[in-house]
Amino acid sequence: MDVDTKMKPAHTLAGTIMSGAEIIIQVLADEGVRTIFGYSGGAILPTYDAVFRYNEAHASGGEEPMPLIVPANEQGAGFMAAGYARASGGVGVAIVTSGPGATNCVTPVRDCMADSVPIVLICGQVPRAAIGTDAFQEAPVTAVMGSVAKHVFLITDPESLESTVRTAFEIARTGRPGPVVVDIPKDVQNWEGAFQGEGSLPVPGYRHRLAEVESNTLGDDQCAEFFSMLAESKRPLIYAGGGVINGNASDALRAFSKTFGLPGVTTLMGLGGLDTTEPLCLHMLGMHGTAHANYAVEDCDLLIAVGARFDDRVAGDPPEFAPKARHVFHLDIDPAEIHKVKEADWHHVGILKGALEALTEYGRRADFNADFSAWHAEVAELKTTYALNYDRESDLIQPHYIIETMNRITQGKAIISTGVGQHQMWAAQYSDFREPRLWLTSGSMGTMGFGLPAAIGAQFARPDKLVIDVDGDASIRMNLGEFETVTTYDLPIKIIVLNNFGDGMVMQWQRLFFKGRLSASDKSLRKKNFVKTARADGFEYAKRLDQKEDVPTVLEEFLSFDGPAFLEVIIDTQAHVYPMVGPGLSYRDMITGEFIPNRYGPGKGHEPDPSEMF
Repeated sequence: MDVDTKMKPAHTLAGTIMSGAEIIIQVLADEGVRTIFGYSGGAILPTYDAVFRYNEAHASGGEEPMPLIVPANEQGAGFMAAGYARASGGVGVAIVTSGPGATNCVTPVRDCMADSVPIVLICGQVPRAAIGTDAFQEAPVTAVMGSVAKHVFLITDPESLESTVRTAFEIARTGRPGPVVVDIPKDVQNWEGAFQGEGSLPVPGYRHRLAEVESNTLGDDQCAEFFSMLAESKRPLIYAGGGVINGNASDALRAFSKTFGLPGVTTLMGLGGLDTTEPLCLHMLGMHGTAHANYAVEDCDLLIAVGARFDDRVAGDPPEFAPKARHVFHLDIDPAEIHKVKEADWHHVGILKGALEALTEYGRRADFNADFSAWHAEVAELKTTYALNYDRESDLIQPHYIIETMNRITQGKAIISTGVGQHQMWAAQYSDFREPRLWLTSGSMGTMGFGLPAAIGAQFARPDKLVIDVDGDASIRMNLGEFETVTTYDLPIKIIVLNNFGDGMVMQWQRLFFKGRLSASDKSLRKKNFVKTARADGFEYAKRLDQKEDVPTVLEEFLSFDGPAFLEVIIDTQAHVYPMVGPGLSYRDMITGEFIPNRYGPGKGHEPDPSEMF
């Protein structure tokens, strides 16, 4: 018999009679799940009991093989699963009950869809006979989740349960990754049947599209065309997005960049795709990207987009984005992204890692050796002339100084998660990322409250890493209940809150575009004492930092503390995030603030009116 047609050995448990709940957990184990996040409730109790019994039966040396981590809220469970997936590269798993348990996960599911993060969300559902009767804790999960998830399954045939759960993992992790929701009625969880140990649902359309993408490799003719246009370029620039991280293509991109001397910029989601400490990396571009990255985009004559989608935060004015580029190349796994915003002169839809390796191999074989030394010198000058900067003489603590000092201590090796707002942008700008999967943030959705639960998920995924949640006083309030989750599981997460007593980014926009009317964003009269809250939830290290001269010493102490640690930093309430490119504007209109030079002088582009996008 040919080796390719040999039957796989049967699963050791094939034929064993199990409950539906037990089948669910066994499939999770077979899929390599090592941590589950979730909150219990009536409609999911059979599955939670199965988790308990599985861990009891398979415990080794007191260690549970599949611990179930309980958050304060189901939204926290969803973001923990997302943080786990982002930090590990695997599929995150959350299990919640029906009704409010499921609907509390709508935001993390949409967040994962927007940022292409693979999770499987298993929801309990009322028994099949009660569906549609407005039964207690019933919600129309397929209808609610159908528009925000990559795919949703409702199990109505118990015989298909095993293959459905297995297929959910397949869909979540393959192609452009994303969240898959499996809605399982309680009576299906209690049903008993034979475990098969194999099999998946017939999803021919999906698998056909996936096979087309996976089999679409770069041939010599395409590579020759690529390098022919590259040879005509004097200022080529890589524009790398989150697809590089999600596609595990960072090593291939770095090799490609280094081999041919190609400078690169990254999106917010692409941070870590290139080593930000390397001379040819210009760090982040876009609305709050570095000035030197944005100016490099203006100067380049060839743009190579890799796993990036030209979103509005990067290409606010698409016709004026990379205005001098004679050619635009675009590599992506999703055909829908090609030509969507910016017309590509050369494109490839396929697996990024393989495509980049093919280009590198061909270029070496063809002995491609263009001289980009003048461009390298220009890049170095851009990085020096338009470097990030802030008010270093201020007596107040500047948030930039906090992140800059923290980065000097961690040397770009820590996992950093964030909430959403000014602190998110300062963390992105002033942090280095020497590896992929060190930067966890809510990009496309911009979900406040993401940072803390994502850090928890990341710490379970990477217990060897220092995990830091850089948060804001407004953002952390959204999921403040997860303080207790950190201490309950004794996670050595470091939580730093940059407190400017309000919704900082909203206030910045209100000062710039609404004549300083701080409608509903100023929280200076709020009574929250974050340090007391942290101590009440079990943090042995919980301090407030409000003196500039104490910053280096306190940050060293905070980051080296052996266990969970919380630090509140009182920052300058007037500190703004610069550079800033207003919505719909080009990089010529970039506002660089008082401390970063602007090659055009004060921006003279049109000012966004109040009806324009935030």
